[in-house]
Amino acid sequence: MTEAIHARPAAEKRVRGQVRAPAAPPPPRRARRGLRRSLPLVPALALLAVFFVGPVLWCVYAAFTDTALTGSAARDPHFVGVRNFTRLLGDHQFGSSVLLTLVFALASGVLGQNGLGLSLALLMRGRAQWIRTTLGVLLVGAWVLPEIVAGFTLYAFFSDGGTLDTVLTSLHLPAPDWLVSHAMLTVVLANVWRGTAFSWMVYTAALDEIPPEIEDAAATDGASGAARLWWVTLPMIRRSVFTNLMVVTLQTLAVFTLIFVLTGGGPSGASETIPLYMYQQAFKFFQLGQGTAIALVLLAIGGVFSFLYLRLLKPELNQ
Repeated sequence: MTEAIHARPAAEKRVRGQVRAPAAPPPPRRARRGLRRSLPLVPALALLAVFFVGPVLWCVYAAFTDTALTGSAARDPHFVGVRNFTRLLGDHQFGSSVLLTLVFALASGVLGQNGLGLSLALLMRGRAQWIRTTLGVLLVGAWVLPEIVAGFTLYAFFSDGGTLDTVLTSLHLPAPDWLVSHAMLTVVLANVWRGTAFSWMVYTAALDEIPPEIEDAAATDGASGAARLWWVTLPMIRRSVFTNLMVVTLQTLAVFTLIFVLTGGGPSGASETIPLYMYQQAFKFFQLGQGTAIALVLLAIGGVFSFLYLRLLKPELNQ
């Protein structure tokens, strides 16, 4: 009798184990199911390999060769090691372009687009719908313009005798030649005008997700507007802030058409960022190997910024 009582739980465990065992699909079936789910991704992965991975790998190869658009190097390029990179280190124009690129990215991206977009999103909270709609049309209208169209529009605005000069002259104010005497400031303002819409939309969406009772509770506790912004609002949208900063910075580092149309990198390299310097080396002087080496340097700068932003985002992603 006692043996029967002790044997019953063991039998029940065996029965339960036998019942539960078939619940998990065998590994081959699970692998086939995962393969079937991955099949729709194959065309997208193939396109990425052809149009992204392939060109990047070719750029890495070409950066260590003397590949050119004309001459014997175009027919039979040779491996030159790090010669293209050592030439860059000895070129003061390259050092100037790196500095101008960092200034352009920080001034027009981090401070300009990001700061202005956040400020406008905060100012538009609680405003009438028609005011928010009007502002959205103005901002997004500049953002959706093709970059070359925006560039020529801004050229007509900033050029000598253009719209801005006409307005300043009518007000009896000095009207300098913006594209010559203030080239870098001009391209910074142009990029801020064109790209602020993205930051404004990101921050508007993030602010709309904040529960109003949290800020109301802070106001009830006596917190001022600045204190609520610093201790309540910004911490709650910190993930959006860092994400927007990363996207805007990477986009700004790659801006080419806008600067090319406005100043062409001039005068005398005063607004020549890395993309324009790379274009000149590759397509004006026909040195593709040198141009791809500059592209890798620009890629490395973007990687540094991405690493810093991801480090700042890491605490948020772990929550």
